[in-house]
Amino acid sequence: MAGGCASDGGGGPSTKALANGETCSSVKQQLSRLDAKGVPASVQAQAAGKKISAAQKADADLYNRLLNDYLGARCHV
Repeated sequence: MAGGCASDGGGGPSTKALANGETCSSVKQQLSRLDAKGVPASVQAQAAGKKISAAQKADADLYNRLLNDYLGARCHV
């Protein structure tokens, strides 16, 4: 087994532990729900410096956190 790799309970290799008992599957489900709500457009608008509502900002911040967690835990591998 390679050093630093561990299972996250979702079957995938992990380099960064997911918080609060989350699994790769649960994070992916949350990202999918946010995708369906159109949150990536808010993320892009926020990154471009455009004004977005407080609710859109909260969703965009959550999306960014989840995406960072998903990628950091190597769920995509």
